[in-house]
Amino acid sequence: MNVKTEQVGGVSVVRVGESRLMYPILGDFAAAVTGLLSTGKREILIDLSPVTYVDSATIGCLMDLYRQTTSAGGHLKLSGVQKRVETMLTMTGAQNFIEIHADEPSAVKSFGA
Repeated sequence: MNVKTEQVGGVSVVRVGESRLMYPILGDFAAAVTGLLSTGKREILIDLSPVTYVDSATIGCLMDLYRQTTSAGGHLKLSGVQKRVETMLTMTGAQNFIEIHADEPSAVKSFGA
């Protein structure tokens, strides 16, 4: 799976390079976030700009990563969420927990970075 991480100020940005984020490839994605948490990174932004489709396993994965991040005293937010993906997040109620930002700069700013 095409996942990259980088630091933007105090925020760790996880960039997903796939158009479809679904069960068979979630392992690498989840490992990128849990790896950041294990090294002490607590402010995590997931950039979903290229993602046009997610399945229910992805929603569950995002909620689990949100839980892990908040349990560690951090914040997990999303940016660049396409309309179809936002609809899935809304239908499942995930947007009630995970902040969604239109673009990366506004999301990074929301961390206070």
